[in-house]
Amino acid sequence: MENQTHITVPVNLGDRSYDILVGHGILDAFGQAFVGRELGNSVAIVTNPTVAALYLDRVQNSLEAEGVRVTVVTMPDGEAYKTLETAGEIYGELIRAGLDRAACVVTLGGGVVGDTAGFVAATYLRGIHFVQGPTTLEAQVDASVGGKTAVDHPLGKNMIGAFHQPRLVYIDTETLFSLPAREVSAGMAEVIKHGLIRDPELVSFLEEYLEAAVRLEIEPDRLDWLIAQNCRIKARVVEADETEEGLREILNYGHTVGHAVEAVSGFDCKHGEAVCLGMLAAGKIALDKGMWGQADFDRQEALLFKLGIWRGVEDLRVNDILEWMGRDKKVRDGVIRFVLPERIGHLVSCDTVTRCEMGAGIQYMQTCSAKGR
Repeated sequence: MENQTHITVPVNLGDRSYDILVGHGILDAFGQAFVGRELGNSVAIVTNPTVAALYLDRVQNSLEAEGVRVTVVTMPDGEAYKTLETAGEIYGELIRAGLDRAACVVTLGGGVVGDTAGFVAATYLRGIHFVQGPTTLEAQVDASVGGKTAVDHPLGKNMIGAFHQPRLVYIDTETLFSLPAREVSAGMAEVIKHGLIRDPELVSFLEEYLEAAVRLEIEPDRLDWLIAQNCRIKARVVEADETEEGLREILNYGHTVGHAVEAVSGFDCKHGEAVCLGMLAAGKIALDKGMWGQADFDRQEALLFKLGIWRGVEDLRVNDILEWMGRDKKVRDGVIRFVLPERIGHLVSCDTVTRCEMGAGIQYMQTCSAKGR
């Protein structure tokens, strides 16, 4: 660790650079980290009722102790509320509070809060600063880093959005201990994804410690390292390709099928659970295409099965999943692009996946779901 309280992971993007601070039990020091970063003296904390009951007072008190004026905006909990309508309601709260271009939005919650409030920050008064305060595993290792902000449309997930980098990402790993076990397991799918796409050593670590990590039965220092390592992986990819012109597409491993599963399930399937299923499907497609070997496929499968496979995808229609995949934002000229593995730690974009291969991958994923492995 770089000091006694937190690990600092820099994201180097020129004049849009920022730090990710990762520590255990650091939430009460949020205000101290906020001041001195030229983020203004007025903030709107956007959160949801569940998170607000647990952590809002600590963040608000720490900001007010530093002389920052705080407006609290609460949005409903759940992916179903990641919409333009919710964004419009948040805009109204900011306007009524008199927040100007010197103000800052602070997110406090999971990916839905971060994505929605980040989109509001990107578009309110043509863009104001924002800070991410992720409290779920999925948000800490993935959604809060990289500047992707978006809301959903009835015809597609994350279809309306903007690239807008935060000025700070502040991660207290202690907040993970208030999560239901299902949320931790779902978030760990993104951790596995980062290892598969970029870090074979992380995959080896997970093969030894994943079951303990899912139960949060690892030492705080080791947990902080795990979250920070995921942030480092994503930060390095974002630095190389901020607006997803090429390399950054690898971060979408499992998402082409996963986003469709989320939508077709009516979001009964959580994002991380859907990504897990999507990686199973993509891994099967890559195996069938001869892109990677059985040994690497088996290693991925073994890790993903330890998370518990969401039971329900076997009841979804393959054609419905394929239809939603056709609306994916990665589609180019009508062609569905996949991120597929060539080996653990190295993935590539592929636009030659046939409908038959997609169907086989989805059916394999459904078989895994039906077994409830």
